[in-house]
Amino acid sequence: MIDYMNEALLLAEEASRNGDVPVGCVVVDRDGSIIGRGRNRREELHDATAHAETEAIREACIAKGDWRLDDCSIYVTLEPCPMCAGAIINSRISQVVYAAREQYSGSCGSVLDLFSENYGHHPAVYTGLGETESRRMLQDFFKKQR
Repeated sequence: MIDYMNEALLLAEEASRNGDVPVGCVVVDRDGSIIGRGRNRREELHDATAHAETEAIREACIAKGDWRLDDCSIYVTLEPCPMCAGAIINSRISQVVYAAREQYSGSCGSVLDLFSENYGHHPAVYTGLGETESRRMLQDFFKKQR
């Protein structure tokens, strides 16, 4: 598990180097292979939907040739927002592992928990793996912005 989060942290560093909030994400298939990678690119692409999770999910769907990712796990450095939680629900990802909580838009329990709502899919959620590294990266990024 830590290897997958480390890969997501590397993608977050890449996002930061490109002027975006450092968020990285990978989607892992049941055999343990990474089939989707994404990083935050909102500033780079001028696209509000260019979040790490949506990029990784899109790439994973292409790799599998299907929109259903029910045998996959997603590792992300920051708690998913409502849009990304919705993409996780719609792609039927079975497990979500995120590093740091997001107090302003986190939708896995910080602001609300979309995964506990009455949708037809409820992934397992784990938090804290890589939290120290993710939080440090976010704090460093925002210090530079001020």
